[in-house]
Amino acid sequence: MSTSRVTLSTDEIPTAWFNVLPVLPTPLDPPLHPATRQPVGPDDLAPLFPMGLIAQEVSTDPWIDIPGAVLDLLTLWRPTPLVRAERLERALGTPARIYYKDESGSPAGSHKPNTAVAQAFYNRAEGIERLTTETGAGQWGTALSFACTQFGMDCTVYMVRASYEQKPYRTVLMQTWGSEVIPSPVDEPGNPGSLGLAITDAVRDAAGRADTHYALGSVLNHVLLHQTIIGLEAKEQLARAGERGPDVVLGCCGGGSNLGGIALPFVPDEAVRLVAAEPSSCPTLTTGRFEYDFGDSAGLTPLLPMYTLGHEFVPPPIHAGGLRYHGDAPIISNLVKAGRMEAVAYPQTATFEAAVQFANTEGKLPAPEAGHVIRAVIDEALAAKEADEERVLLFNFCGHGLLDLSAYDDYRAGRLVDA
Repeated sequence: MSTSRVTLSTDEIPTAWFNVLPVLPTPLDPPLHPATRQPVGPDDLAPLFPMGLIAQEVSTDPWIDIPGAVLDLLTLWRPTPLVRAERLERALGTPARIYYKDESGSPAGSHKPNTAVAQAFYNRAEGIERLTTETGAGQWGTALSFACTQFGMDCTVYMVRASYEQKPYRTVLMQTWGSEVIPSPVDEPGNPGSLGLAITDAVRDAAGRADTHYALGSVLNHVLLHQTIIGLEAKEQLARAGERGPDVVLGCCGGGSNLGGIALPFVPDEAVRLVAAEPSSCPTLTTGRFEYDFGDSAGLTPLLPMYTLGHEFVPPPIHAGGLRYHGDAPIISNLVKAGRMEAVAYPQTATFEAAVQFANTEGKLPAPEAGHVIRAVIDEALAAKEADEERVLLFNFCGHGLLDLSAYDDYRAGRLVDA
């Protein structure tokens, strides 16, 4: 078997998700009710989420079985390949060995369907007929649109207006899968929008209908849980490539789902460094404050303990729309606060420089979000070169950029701004 591309068969897909809650450095503080500021209970969350997901949100079981119907759909694209970026290694002249988990082959072109399929399944199992959600760059919206078609559900997506205007073909894809797509914020046509504002629109919609629930593509514990299938596969694939394991695991970070997916299965191994790469225009982990804050802009959602720039913060309209979130997952925030995970921030042009170098060496065009982690990986590989040390670097190639060509056109034309 070639170690440059390690694949698993469909009967080797993990059958349980890894729950990191029992092994976090410190227990998570509970979410608080937006009105009473008291810890929320299942009844408080039931208007928005099915009980199956609410139970996962607080479960202390180390492993949670993946339902058969979810596994059946996941096998449409999973297991995903682990690829060694040998051409990038040679271009950098580094002794580091760089591996990436290629999540770009899913129906939506990203890691997002890993949780979209699970969320649609649990909602449909409880009789829910319609889901609302927000989306930044559109990866999550397309993933949930695909998942809803598989379970015969309607879907309404509130898309951050800046991305709605930048990425029209994401809208076409969501509409092809039968979803209604609405630019957000709905009541401020001149506002470029933010994920916080789009969450407010989606939550308001869901709260007003008995047949509707809200689905979130990142941040919450159950979302990161579903994504751990990425890191679990990567562990087995690295072993088959002859590696004892990674020295550094990296992911880009907006809310934390793709980073959590690749990194959380490695949390128990304290010898493995964990690195989050975020945009310097929305530097939640690197300059934000750790405190309770709302997940949305209007204060409708429970308050979460997380690093935040403030729920009213509206970031500049960079092309990496999936990273334009004012807060971060409580799990990711917990790891950073405890020193178990590091965080770095990069300006937009530096991430596109890295993305273009990756496209020219490895032949795959990254989503703008993935450009952030590729920038971090290149820096780590150059540091290994400077130290003349062999290191194994593992990162999540969370999605392709084939629907983000306007961003690359802006980069080539010199129109990108480092806000």
